[in-house]
Amino acid sequence: MIDQSELKIVRSFNASKEQVWHVWSDEEHFKQWWGPKEFTCPDCEIDFKIGGKWLASMMDENGNKIWATGVYKEITPNEKIVFTDCFADEKGNVVSSEVYGMKGVPMEMLVTVILKEVNGKTEMTILHKGLPEGEHLTGANIGWNTSIDKMEASFN
Repeated sequence: MIDQSELKIVRSFNASKEQVWHVWSDEEHFKQWWGPKEFTCPDCEIDFKIGGKWLASMMDENGNKIWATGVYKEITPNEKIVFTDCFADEKGNVVSSEVYGMKGVPMEMLVTVILKEVNGKTEMTILHKGLPEGEHLTGANIGWNTSIDKMEASFN
């Protein structure tokens, strides 16, 4: 049984595991898809190693940015990435979600990305742990899925 505070998304791509891995590990590719459909990602820094940090912004059409950061906890090449997910300022300092007008989101959540080859396609499972139930879980589900739509488009 999935913990109620865990969001699970499974998607399949006509792309190799290496291609899918690359969009997570390469700053320029990450910028192409990070953030819900109505956002862009103008800023991204990735130190892709265990203990390394990532920092990215999501910018809306008015130029407002929401920053996120985290630390890579586990990396198994072309198979698994585990990292923390936190709201941040532009310098990468962890901040409360309330800075962005969202109450009740934990200071730190955990995201696991698992890649498998299934019937000639790459299946990607994202587990986002620690989200509060209700509107934040619903919003994260929409945000991840529209981000993944942009990711999928980047393979074409």
